[in-house]
Amino acid sequence: MKISTKGRYGVKALFELAMHEGAGPLSLKTIAERQGLSEHYLEQLVATLRKAGLVTSVRGAQGGYTLTGPASSVTVGDVLRVLEGPIGFSDCATENGDAAEHCGKSEGCVAQGVWEKVRDSIIAVVDGITLGDLCEQARQEMAARAPTYQI
Repeated sequence: MKISTKGRYGVKALFELAMHEGAGPLSLKTIAERQGLSEHYLEQLVATLRKAGLVTSVRGAQGGYTLTGPASSVTVGDVLRVLEGPIGFSDCATENGDAAEHCGKSEGCVAQGVWEKVRDSIIAVVDGITLGDLCEQARQEMAARAPTYQI
């Protein structure tokens, strides 16, 4: 499975919203600048994320976007499924997919079990990491890099 810019940008954008959870909405311009993303492309992704119920838009001068729920309840897998579709390693082993639909030789295929194990491992990882986990990791890394002063 190769994650496209849709998935990568989407995770970065929602991470930025999660880092500022409870501080009010963030504009797309702010998210784009902080994460080094294209604002125009981000507009398209956020529209999809909004329709899926992961983000809410707030209109007005101080408007922008916020997460719909707590960062601890949104997984990386949730974001990837919205933007990339079902998770899978190959066409014959996608989440909720029918292997026979993609490959006439799937029945009795010795590799089929391998691809399914890889898919299941990917799903376990992306569903096991929440936006809250990413925020905590980022905060720990920032704290470790913070200079210490001694007098």
